[in-house]
Amino acid sequence: MSEEPLDRKVHLNVFLRGAGHHSGAWKHPESNPKEDLDLEYYATIARIAERGLLDSLFMADNYSGLGRRLEPFTLLSGLAALTKHVGLIATVSTTYNDPYHVARKFASLDHISKGRAAWNIVTGHSQTDASNFNKSVHPDVAQRYEMGDEFVEVVKQLWDSWEEDALIYDRKNEVAIDTSKVYEINFQGKYHSVKGPLNIPRPPQGHPVLVQAGSSDRGKELAAKAAEVIFTAQQTLGAAQEFYTDVKARLKKYARTPEQMLIMPGLSPIVADTEAEARDIEDEFNALLNPKQSLQRLSNYFEVDLSEYSLDDLVPVDKVKPYGSITTGITSRQEVVVDAARRDNMTIRQFLARSAAGHGHVSFTGSVIQTADFIEKWFKERGADGFNILPHIYFSGFETFVDKVIPELQNRGLFRTSYEGTTLRENLGLARPDNINKAIWALGRQVEQV
Repeated sequence: MSEEPLDRKVHLNVFLRGAGHHSGAWKHPESNPKEDLDLEYYATIARIAERGLLDSLFMADNYSGLGRRLEPFTLLSGLAALTKHVGLIATVSTTYNDPYHVARKFASLDHISKGRAAWNIVTGHSQTDASNFNKSVHPDVAQRYEMGDEFVEVVKQLWDSWEEDALIYDRKNEVAIDTSKVYEINFQGKYHSVKGPLNIPRPPQGHPVLVQAGSSDRGKELAAKAAEVIFTAQQTLGAAQEFYTDVKARLKKYARTPEQMLIMPGLSPIVADTEAEARDIEDEFNALLNPKQSLQRLSNYFEVDLSEYSLDDLVPVDKVKPYGSITTGITSRQEVVVDAARRDNMTIRQFLARSAAGHGHVSFTGSVIQTADFIEKWFKERGADGFNILPHIYFSGFETFVDKVIPELQNRGLFRTSYEGTTLRENLGLARPDNINKAIWALGRQVEQV
């Protein structure tokens, strides 16, 4: 493995998901059937994350389906009051929201948490989402990304509509706000017309950290332009290195450097003191799967119904739907999942087990040392700047990772032994963004004076 700069450390996020990320987790005796709606349940996960010095926790979201999923701003605002260090990442769509609302909500969360908020930018999920928002048509991928690009720009300008010192509370002169330091943005675009300013001061981080999770070409381009953290799904180190190199190379186009973006593939680890114990845990959870239901879900990627095949048949990769033809869900996930089946010559039984463990993200089953070796290899060989951890079950799976794998990473000098700062940006090593509007208005004042 190549030598790394002494200050480069692994970054870790934990992905919140009900009982856990294994498809059989909710049926396990350790799980709590009401976990999806219980604030204290999530608070316990957040406290474990802080005990392990993780950078952040992430709440995914969509606007349709029968999941019992709490609304992210409500949940994360509650967790902000119960934690001190861990970052709080919420998924919010640019297709089914308004920029002003999103800018205001994230600014509020950043103030409440004292600088720990982050926005996972997504462009939308499905036609069902559209139907729930009084829209007859779900925009196609190209239009969604065009809309999303403009949406993010509006939100950033709204965050920059206040200078840092606009709130002065000058009691003597009875002036609370220096209005010369609060700006109308007067944004006029193809999809949005927003006057501004925002009705809340600039967030403590300047901008909440911008996260992006799409791995399509358009997703990578949006990430290169705006994102500071990328959550991605890669099944092999080679694929991860290719993605890492591709996205980091795109940054130059937008006058950005590789250090201004962290790439964090999803990792679903099943860990025990020995590999044999970890394999036993994996077998226990795989035995909880309902093959029929799982095959119905995976068949969405194929032109055929996988349930008509034997579990010991090879995955019919010659029957896969054309990449890019699926327009609902995470559209880039199909390629990752199917390519893994093709590369490893999987049987349908193996395909089911692999998909159940990490729903498209790489899964790893092994000892504490083996898991630390896996993380170190991907990190040092530039497949990742860190990982988005998907525990197979809460709380035990996550606690094993925190209490055993993280100390091993610390022993190797790969992970922090204390938080570097008080904000998420500081802990991620990301710079605080300059206020673009301040510079524009300062130039305007100079022109007026001339």
